[in-house]
Formats: sequence, C-alpha cells, structure tokens
Amino acid sequence: KSNSMFKQLLSVFLESRCEFCQRTTSNVLCQYCWQKLSSHQLSQSDRLQLNRTQAVFAWGRYDGQLKRAIALMKYQSRPEIGSVLGTLLGQAWLESKLIKLQPKVTVVPIPLHRNKQKERGFNQAEIMAKSFCQITGYQLNTQTLIRLKETEAMFNLETLAARAENLQGALQVGTKLPKYPVLLLDDIHTTGTTVKESIKVLQQNKIEVIGVAVAAKAGIQQ
Repeated sequence: KSNSMFKQLLSVFLESRCEFCQRTTSNVLCQYCWQKLSSHQLSQSDRLQLNRTQAVFAWGRYDGQLKRAIALMKYQSRPEIGSVLGTLLGQAWLESKLIKLQPKVTVVPIPLHRNKQKERGFNQAEIMAKSFCQITGYQLNTQTLIRLKETEAMFNLETLAARAENLQGALQVGTKLPKYPVLLLDDIHTTGTTVKESIKVLQQNKIEVIGVAVAAKAGIQQ
C-alpha cells in the first residue's frame, strides 16, 4: 500500500500540466491540444513564400490554437511555449531541406525594446531562436539587431504607412556583426513591416539577409 502511495506521489512530481489547458501530461502539451495545434500546420509546399521584398518561411497559419499559443506565450508569460514553437519551426526547416541550400546561417531574432523585454520578462523571438538553433545547428546572434525606439504595438495601427512610420529609426545594427548570412526569426508575420525595416537596416550595413522564419503567418487560407 505504501509503495502504491509513493508511486502516486511520484507521478504528481514527474507529470507537469499542459501549457494550454492545464491537464496533467508528461509533455509540454497534452495530446488533445497538440492535435488542435497541429491542425494549423502548413503543408511542406506552403511553408515557403517568396515575394518582392522578402522570403518568408512559416510553420503554420496564424489562427485558432496557434494564435492562442502565441497570445499565451506573450501575454500570460509562458516562455516554454516559445521553446516548443522554435523546435517545431526548426524541425520544419530541416524537413524542407533548406539547410542543404543554407548550411551556414546566423539566426537573428527580431528584437524587443529593453523596456518591453523587462515588462514581459523575455523576448519571445529570442526564446524561439534558441530552440530553432538547437535543432538546426545554426549560429544564434542576439546582438546583430537592436531596437532603439519603443514602438506602438503593430495591431493598433491600421495602415501600412502608419506601421512603417512607427518603425522609422527604431532598429539599428548592434555591436556583434554576424559571421554568416542572416535568417531573421519572429513569432508572427502579418504585413511584414518589421521584417522589411530589419532587412533594410541590415543591408545598409552590408549584411546579407536570406529571409525570415516565423511560427505563424497571417492571411493564409486553408
């Protein structure tokens, strides 16, 4: 009897709770939430999108459980979700065989202003980038790009012009220049204004940028 009680107690300590629904699970997400999250994953052929200004590689559609996961991570202080999303993005990158085209890359997370990072406790893009680099073996550089100006949240700004103006002069190349071509990394890609400004600032400093990798891309239809 005491042995079974000990096992019960042990299972309480060994099992954690699902980051989404708080069910008991031995993983970060329970099976139910994992299935819901996976339903927003893009097919291999839809993950990479090329347009005039940037190449965007995305793990999933910014919708449903994936949208909720990003909100929980950022606004409910759940950095562990960032690690999960970074791992999923890294696995998708390996599956896409892009690592064969770009074996040497410096991953640069989109920076937060120091006040925003202090308030949140972490930069979600940086958390994701760490996991992404563990999976891909790429080099991480958090000092290549810094945010000088505290900008307004992009979702508060309706027009592209307002978003572009909001970012003007906000980003600057930091103290540590990248060794290899840069892959930017962020949580969400909506209009691409931040990425566009980041690419512009890096290219002005003769730094090559191959594109951006994100956990979620908005505006993709099922």
